Amino acid sequence: MEQPVTVGRATPSGGAGPETPEALADLVGEALTARVALDEQGRVTGWNAGAERLLGYPAGEMTGRRAGDLLAEPIPVRGGLPTLAGLPRWSGDIALRHRDGRKLTVRVLAHHRPPGTDAPAWLLVSALTRRPPGPDLDESLVTWSFAQSPCCALAIYDTRLRLLRANADMERATALTEAEMLGLRVSEIADDEAGERAERGMARVLRTGEPQYQENFLLAPGETREHAWSVYTSALRDADGTIRGVCLSAHDMTEQFWARKRLQLIGEAGRRIGSTLDVTRTAQELTEVTVPALADFVSVDLLAALDDVHEPPAQALPPDGPLLLRRVALRSVTPGAPEAAVAAGQVESYPEGSTPFESLRAGRATLHEATDPAFTAWLARDPARAARVRAFGIHSVMTVPLAARGTTLGVAFFVRYATPDSFGHDDLVLAGELAARAAVSIDNARRYTRERATAVTLQRSLLPQRLPRQAAVEVASRYLPAGGHAGVGGDWFDVIPLSGARVALVVGDVVGHGLHASATMGRLRTAVRTLADIDLPCDELLTHLDDLVARLNREEEGGEPAGPSEAPETMRGAETGEAWQTGHLDAASHPDATGRWDAAGHRPPTEPGPVETSGDVGATCLYAVYDPVSRRCCFSGAGHPRPAVVSPDGSVDLVGLPAAPPLGVGGLPYEATEVDIPEGSLLALYTNGLVETRDRDLDTGVHRLREALARPARSLDALCDTVLADLLPQRPADDVALLVARTRALDASQVATWPVPADPSAVAQTRKDVVTQMERWGLSDAVFVTELVVSELVTNAIRHAEPPIQLRLIHDTALICEVSDGGNTAPHLRRARTYDEGGRGLLLVAQLTDRWGTRQSATGKTIWAEQSLSLQ
Repeated sequence: MEQPVTVGRATPSGGAGPETPEALADLVGEALTARVALDEQGRVTGWNAGAERLLGYPAGEMTGRRAGDLLAEPIPVRGGLPTLAGLPRWSGDIALRHRDGRKLTVRVLAHHRPPGTDAPAWLLVSALTRRPPGPDLDESLVTWSFAQSPCCALAIYDTRLRLLRANADMERATALTEAEMLGLRVSEIADDEAGERAERGMARVLRTGEPQYQENFLLAPGETREHAWSVYTSALRDADGTIRGVCLSAHDMTEQFWARKRLQLIGEAGRRIGSTLDVTRTAQELTEVTVPALADFVSVDLLAALDDVHEPPAQALPPDGPLLLRRVALRSVTPGAPEAAVAAGQVESYPEGSTPFESLRAGRATLHEATDPAFTAWLARDPARAARVRAFGIHSVMTVPLAARGTTLGVAFFVRYATPDSFGHDDLVLAGELAARAAVSIDNARRYTRERATAVTLQRSLLPQRLPRQAAVEVASRYLPAGGHAGVGGDWFDVIPLSGARVALVVGDVVGHGLHASATMGRLRTAVRTLADIDLPCDELLTHLDDLVARLNREEEGGEPAGPSEAPETMRGAETGEAWQTGHLDAASHPDATGRWDAAGHRPPTEPGPVETSGDVGATCLYAVYDPVSRRCCFSGAGHPRPAVVSPDGSVDLVGLPAAPPLGVGGLPYEATEVDIPEGSLLALYTNGLVETRDRDLDTGVHRLREALARPARSLDALCDTVLADLLPQRPADDVALLVARTRALDASQVATWPVPADPSAVAQTRKDVVTQMERWGLSDAVFVTELVVSELVTNAIRHAEPPIQLRLIHDTALICEVSDGGNTAPHLRRARTYDEGGRGLLLVAQLTDRWGTRQSATGKTIWAEQSLSLQ
């Protein structure tokens, strides 16, 4: 009989413990097992004392010999032992020949080692002694193993589901002894839902004989934390297979359960944190994920130095002095978060020695109990915070720095007071992981906010700061940057006073978002103003603008020539230059009245909105010129939504424009459309973001726009607000520009026109007519200057131009003098020499008037000069 082993008794001085190889060999009795090592050819490479006892051969005599020589009979496997090379293990009886000649039948277990290892290819083992089972020690060992099993809680129940036996772990789990539980049902031992579920599972085992598995969560008596149990119930059968009882084994999986919960929390954080590019919302998402899953109260405080989104400091942490943190988010298991010492949005100063100060200085997460000296020392200097700690029983606090890309952003506080357990090391690691993820998202949001603020500032600086004074129209405008992830785009509008009391209205949209789109918008707006200043017709202006965009594309592409097929990223398929050139998109083939690509170059409703592109430049534009004298308006569009005209009677119509590609596509000339506009009509020019969204098709958007424009409004500003409120969500996904203009008309009494004969003698009569008209208008103070201007302009037209010659005076907020002729040559200022008899006329006009210029027409040109009447 084996001798008992005493555990925990010290070994003699200088002796080896039982875990060392030498002591272990003595403990297990190396010679009690025959061990033979073979190479791949079946030759003996190892032979221990147990093998010598079994077969009588010493190790020196067997090393190098073939193991097959010892076989008394062939191995009962076809091909013998070498054919088993593909098996990892083999077991069976082998007939061997002892050295003295007798035959031995030996049970052998053969292990095949993987090739390439230093160990022998095969290891054959066979036990030399097998003690037959006996009723004494073996039964005692079985009893002891059940009662003392440290791996799980075990209990045996009879067929009435009454407890018969329970091991020590079960006693510890239930805080009851076996004697106290004897004869009780599991639902009586654990008086809760878990006990009832376990009992139902045991009844199912008795009925079906199949094992059952459950997961239960129990709060053991005397403990504050629930344990997770993996419970198996199985049938106990006798030799005939009859079920005689049920065995319940419960494994404590608490650590695995909480590890799984932590992984789930990390996964949930990955899905929920950073759903927007908003700093406050991202911080709030961190608190929502962690309360109450990790803490009872969580707050996110960011460095106050990061408040300036335009010029963030290189190092937000101050070199010395207190630390200023702004609380951007908080959450608590208690409604209203009364335990918070700092309200959301408030800036708090944290002195040296406070937990957030030291955590941020060290750059690592810290864990404190309420009784820690460092924590109590901080509270001693902050009575208000100390009072809250005492009132709510706060007992455990973690401070975790928020840092991303080498930048310290702030700190997250994790507090427990309702949860009895204090934070542990695993909680600190988890909080650090969650904070790191949140910090990256917060930094992304912060960088996006800064870039977007820069883009908004740039774009707003490029847009008109105030609309210019002019008499042709009354205007109101709105510009809304995108509120989603797209960022600031390239929408713009402008109002440009032109000669002859006319006015140009412009709305455009650059493809893409961000600084690139804003900068491109600025270049195009400047180009439009420059081209409008030389009074180009609508269609010619867009043609020049199209050439400019094509040149910008070539610059972006490194000087490569741009072709019609090189359309911007959002212009694909039917939107490409080839489609326009082949006539696949013309008004006849697509007679849509709502303003899609076919009629006004607008994007089909299934296409996504503009996206940021790094290469091609593309834009849409609508250019309109209104003349208050003729009451006509000229429109020309480049892939832009058609304008709306609201008549004085309230009817709303869209202006029919010829199909035209966006700027930069090229291939077709642009056309102009002239429309008579009654006085008091409304013109509405807008970008596609107003009428087209992902959730609403173009037809619906245009219909709602027409309804909004038809409703009476007390002012144009109120009308703009009504349109935006009716058509846009709270956070539009695309930029929106809206320009509304109410037309005015000049009365016939404000305009005087005379034909001028191409004879120098006609200049005198023309001056008399002008003087008479000026006196009729009551502008006697302006007669002298006007006489000189008319004399110079009419004389130049008679001398250097071709008939017909016409003089027109327009009396409005300014006095405009226009002389038209049939010539195409434009006059130029020049410096007259001392003895030159001419060359000073235009210089004199330029000195006497506020501004002057020339514009070409289909039949000639017009020279004009404008005087401000307020200065007379």
